[in-house]
Amino acid sequence: MRITVPASSANLGPGFDALGLALDLPMELELGAHTLPEADETHPAVRAFRAGGGVGPLGIKTSIPPGRGLGFSGTAKVGGFALAVVQAGGDVDTDRDRIFALAAEREGHPDNAAPSTYGGLTVASAGRVVRVPVAEGLRVVVWIPERETSTKASRGTLPESVPHADAVFNVGRVALLLAALTSGDFDALAGATADRLHQPYRLPLVPETAAAIDTAHEAGALAAWLSGSGPTMAALVREADAERVATALPTTGAHVKILAIDTSGLAAMDTGGTPL
Repeated sequence: MRITVPASSANLGPGFDALGLALDLPMELELGAHTLPEADETHPAVRAFRAGGGVGPLGIKTSIPPGRGLGFSGTAKVGGFALAVVQAGGDVDTDRDRIFALAAEREGHPDNAAPSTYGGLTVASAGRVVRVPVAEGLRVVVWIPERETSTKASRGTLPESVPHADAVFNVGRVALLLAALTSGDFDALAGATADRLHQPYRLPLVPETAAAIDTAHEAGALAAWLSGSGPTMAALVREADAERVATALPTTGAHVKILAIDTSGLAAMDTGGTPL
């Protein structure tokens, strides 16, 4: 048996630790490592598998780069716990909520684990996950630098408190972002991913990412943000504009991908790739 788990982009600007978007950039995992390369014990998926009571080797293959803000750790943990549940006689669909809870607890925040588990755009808060429907016709352009960012170190740059005005600003932007995405009023997205809680503190550490965000906007992106703790930039674009935005971004020291929004989340299949 093999499972796939999508990458994710967290926060989407103002939705710090709550919003996440699943991206069609999968991690494939299988029990027994029969057709995929065997992962070593330091891999976060293997560690999650062991924490869930799993025994034996795991095979893993992925194009998700670690330490870049595309949810590598959360994706791996969802996959590892999912295989542990399956090995114990559970089922990916029936036990999806339990798999998410295990992964989110081990991550320490739910914003990546939620979209990787459920797919699509998710809001994770107050112990609940809600999938938000997104109007069709969108793609995500990701600009991925070669350098890595430590999520722990990045969180260390954030203040313990923020002014009331900044909190109100972010509440309004999150509401505007969700309303625009669900209604299809894409013109309203222009300022919806503005943020005062984390990006002003993180982006000065990665000025090349800040420049990529500006370039994406200038090239016609509907919205752009620091993906997770970075250094990757993610830009939401109309499908017809994806190539133009992608080619406008600098490729020195980075690479660019055009991705669809993954709507399936965690999925099981046989080793031939047929959904179960």
